[in-house]
Amino acid sequence: MRKSLAVVLASLVWSMPALSSELTITVTQGDSNEPVSDAVVYLDRVDEVTPITAEVYQKDRAFHPDVLILPVGSLVEFPNRDNTQHHVYSFSPAKPFNIELYADKPEAPVLFDTPGIVELGCNIHDHMQAFIIVTNTIAIGQTNDEGRVTLTTRAGSGQLPIKIWHPRLPDNTRPILRQLDSATSQTLAIDLVPKPAMDDSMDLLQQRFREL
Repeated sequence: MRKSLAVVLASLVWSMPALSSELTITVTQGDSNEPVSDAVVYLDRVDEVTPITAEVYQKDRAFHPDVLILPVGSLVEFPNRDNTQHHVYSFSPAKPFNIELYADKPEAPVLFDTPGIVELGCNIHDHMQAFIIVTNTIAIGQTNDEGRVTLTTRAGSGQLPIKIWHPRLPDNTRPILRQLDSATSQTLAIDLVPKPAMDDSMDLLQQRFREL
């Protein structure tokens, strides 16, 4: 997952403004002060972005990657690399779509042309979940194991609106908005819900479609 995400993030390195500076944000969990990894952090601004083509594949009854950062206007392929069929869908306002039960690879990629948080699911395997963060800014990144991410800002920036998103936010359909008074390194605390318990058992519907 991390390798796939790294490839996508590498493609997000577009041209930087001539006058720029770096802003390091550390994200911690509010009740424990523990660093929060894999949080998506970005500036609330509009840049000129370059669409790409990426993929979210299914393997071992899971989406890979489970979080994908994507410039607005990009295309995504959804190849199925399992020996069972999947039915990929999203009800998110930023991109509702439905790819009915299929094996191998759908005929056409899906266009993501609206910024926002897109949650993916599979109608056959209820535990499968992934998110696509569709963005129109180049100042975006994901926190490391220490909860840190460095963004490129414009030199002389005053107040900076920062958006933070994580799959375990109490409402993960939208990011949290924070306002920074200065473009200096800062620590921001967020609240997360506990990790869901994993259950590998298949329900009757999954068993029915397993070998299709």
